[in-house]
Order: sequence, then structure tokens, then C-alpha cells
Amino acid sequence: MKIRIRNLLLVLAGVLAGVTLTSGAQAAAARLTATRSNCAVYIDGQRTELTAYMINDENYVRLRDIGAKVGFNVYWDGTVQIETDKPYTGVAPVSQKGEAAKPQGTVTLPSDGSQYVPKAGDVIPCDDGTLYTIKDVSRWDANMFAEGPLPPLPTPTCDWSSFPSVDLPAPEARHFARSNADYLFVRNLYETRRMQYTLMNLAGTNPETSSGGKLRYGSKGTPYVRISLTIPDDAGAWSFWPWRDSELTKLFNSCPPGTYSVEAWDLYKDGVYNHTEYQVYVT
Repeated sequence: MKIRIRNLLLVLAGVLAGVTLTSGAQAAAARLTATRSNCAVYIDGQRTELTAYMINDENYVRLRDIGAKVGFNVYWDGTVQIETDKPYTGVAPVSQKGEAAKPQGTVTLPSDGSQYVPKAGDVIPCDDGTLYTIKDVSRWDANMFAEGPLPPLPTPTCDWSSFPSVDLPAPEARHFARSNADYLFVRNLYETRRMQYTLMNLAGTNPETSSGGKLRYGSKGTPYVRISLTIPDDAGAWSFWPWRDSELTKLFNSCPPGTYSVEAWDLYKDGVYNHTEYQVYVT
């Protein structure tokens, strides 16, 4: 299972409205932790590179990764299907209409950074092949984890063209099934862009990082501020919710030059939307 377990991982208990977390804090919530495993995997006597994680003293790898390495097909069509006599594709068979069969309500997450607003009944294809059904979105934009409907994305207060271009990451839905609950984490590209644009306006108007409304560059052409829309797997990110631009403002003003890596994730437990978590890592 492709995962990065940091502050985003499994807020299990307690009402934490407005709580700010740090990677070293003992949060008032139970969290599952996973670390990359160094477990060696051999196939026919040859060591094979497979991404593995240690969770509760057990090693986990994705079945589809094994299928791809060994050479049998694995796919999801509402259940796990294994075809030992066919090469790996990871794709469900094509229907007569030319489209892979999908349950009613299956959602394709937008890849262009536009906003996805979840609805009860939406079915989200996950990284492990699971089809996760959203059951309750009553907390969306009107709950204790949010201050209410957010305004549109920030508009430029400086010359955004002076910043290095940034690629949007791919849409992603990460699923974790535990004995006590079923969790889903959906990468929220729209809210990630909110963080990006807020940082650009801060950098483009701060005298330490800008000049004449444009981002400053060093003598070797290095920008004073870089922004990435993904966070390294092993980074201890700082996170907060609900959205408050003041959180980014305080962080930026404390150390203006640097590389800011940001992400936003929608968190669900047992099909119920809980909150959107904003994460920042600065180097």
C-alpha cells in the first residue's frame, strides 16, 4: 500500500476542532503508525524491490505489486480478482460498451485542481483497489471542523509569473481498513492550491523575499521561495484544521526564505467526512 503516515494518519477519537498539531506533539487522538520496512523479498532466489510497510509489527505489501512482479493478473471489480493464467494488467475486463464496469456513483477525481464536492453515495476508487462509499457529508462546509463555506481561491496581490512553475500532483485516494474503522484520505488539490496561492502572495509582498512585487532570486538564479505541492514521505509535517490563512502567515513570517511543501487531505471514517487537514513542511 503506497502510504505516507504523518500527521494525516488516522485521527481516531476525540473532538479536536481547531487544534494545531506538530509532528512531535502527543495529540489527543489515537493514531496508527507505519514505517517503511526493510524486509527483503526474494522471487525465485532473486531479490526483488517491493515497497513494504511495517504496521503493528506486521509487514504489508500490495497484492497488485506482487502480481506485477510474479506475472499474474490482479484487479478490483467490487471484489479482489486474481487470474493466475493471465499477465498482470491491474485493470478490470472491458464491458461490451467499451468501458470497465464500475458501480453506480463511481467518481473520477478531478486532476486539474478544480473542486470536488463529495456527495453521499459517491464511490471513490482507492489506491489498494477498494471502492469506498461515502455515506455522510453533513459536516462539509457546515461543521465543527470548518468555519463555514470558504471563499474562492486567492487572487494575485503580486506578480505570480515571477514564481517557478509548479506541477499539480495526481489525484489520490488512500484507503486504510482497520479492525475498528474504515478510513479514506483523499488528496484535495483545490485546497492545496489555496495554500499555494496564499504562500505566493505572502512571498511576493514580503520585503525579504520580493522586490517590486516580484519574487527575488539569488545571484545563481535560485528563488528565495520555492513551493512544492507534495511533501516528502519521511517528512514531519505540521498540520492544522480548519482553514485559517493566519496559520500560513505566521509560519511564513517566522522564516520567509525557504522551500514550502504543502498538501491538503479530506479525511473520512466509516464513510463519514470528518475534516480537511492542511499540512506544511518547510526546509
